[in-house]
This record gives sequence, structure tokens and C-alpha cells, in this order.
Amino acid sequence: MSQFTTKLIVEPIGKGFWELQAGFEYHVGEYPSDEIIVVPKGFITNFASIPRIFWPILDPVGEHGKAAVIHDYCYATACYSKSRSDEIFLEGMEVLNVEQWKREVMYKAVVYFGWWAWSKHRKK
Repeated sequence: MSQFTTKLIVEPIGKGFWELQAGFEYHVGEYPSDEIIVVPKGFITNFASIPRIFWPILDPVGEHGKAAVIHDYCYATACYSKSRSDEIFLEGMEVLNVEQWKREVMYKAVVYFGWWAWSKHRKK
């Protein structure tokens, strides 16, 4: 099974944004894996881009947080396609034992509405 192999250490840097204070690793697909995503120290994340109206049921920095950081990094760097990045997000939430209904809602949200963020990063 996939695994997060380092502790996620972040510092808030402004409204809704955090900066990684140390590198962060995720083994894709299985552990150990030849496919490792390494998010470097200094990377800036907003965890999950969840509209404020939904925060009472889906906290942007909730139990899915580690998977959201990996997903943000995949979108920012295009180290994978959008669809593969979304699949890795789902896999990461499964590893974190996020409730199934939350996984499904969040996964479908990035599949259907993540194009804006994906496109924004491609323009940079």
C-alpha cells in the first residue's frame, strides 16, 4: 500500500496559505516504491480549495491534508497529468483513512472543477 514516509511540517504564511518547513514524501502505489513524490521545503500550499460555505463539513486542512499537499504539488509542477494527479489524491486519501463519502466528494470536485487550478499553473 502507498505511504506517506515523512512528517508534514508547515508554517502559516498568510490567509489560507502554508509553507513547508521540511521536505515531504509520498510513495505512490505501494511502499517501498520506485515512484516517490518529493515535495520540497519551501513549497506553498493552500491544502484543499474548498469554498467557505462547505467548511463546516469539509475543512480545507482536514484529515485529507497530506494528500491535498501532494495534489497541490502535482498540479503546480505537472509531474503527472491532471487525471493522474487526481487519482493520486484519491489514493492518498485512502491511505489516510478519510471517510469514503468525503473521498468521493473531494475526488469528484477536483475531477470536475480542478481544471481552473490546473490551467492557472500551466500559464505560469
